[in-house]
Amino acid sequence: MPTLWRPSRNWFNSVCWSRRRMTKVQAPPKGRIEVSPRAIASLVHDAIISSYGIVGTVPRDLPTGIVDALSGGSHRGIVVQIRDGKIIIDLYVVVEYGTRIAAVARSAMNVVKYTVEKALGMPVAEVNVHIAGIRVSDLD
Repeated sequence: MPTLWRPSRNWFNSVCWSRRRMTKVQAPPKGRIEVSPRAIASLVHDAIISSYGIVGTVPRDLPTGIVDALSGGSHRGIVVQIRDGKIIIDLYVVVEYGTRIAAVARSAMNVVKYTVEKALGMPVAEVNVHIAGIRVSDLD
C-alpha cells in the first residue's frame, strides 16, 4: 500500500502564520453613498405591488396627490423618512376585498422591510401600513 504524504505540523503552522502575516486590512474608501428617499420609495413600490392582497397605493391627501401626479413618480402613497440612520416607511394602500386585512398588512410590512434592508443594508425602524380603501374586483 502506498504511503500517503502528510504535512508535518510545523509546515501547517508556518503556512497559516505566513497567511496571517500577509493579510492586509484595507482602509474604508473615502466618501459616502447617499440614497434619496424617492429612490427608496421606488424600491418599496416595486416590492409592495407584487405583495398579496395589495391592489395599489394612493396619496395620503389631496395636495400630495396633485404633486405626485405632476411629478410623474411611482412613489405616491409611500412616505420615506430617514432619521438617525434608520428608515421609517409609511404606506397608504388599497387592499382587495375578501382578503384578511391584518394578514395583508403584516405581509406588506415584512416584504418591504426585507426588500429595503437587503437592497440598502440599512436598518428599517418602522413600516406603517395605512389601509386607505378596499376594492371589490369585478366578478366577470
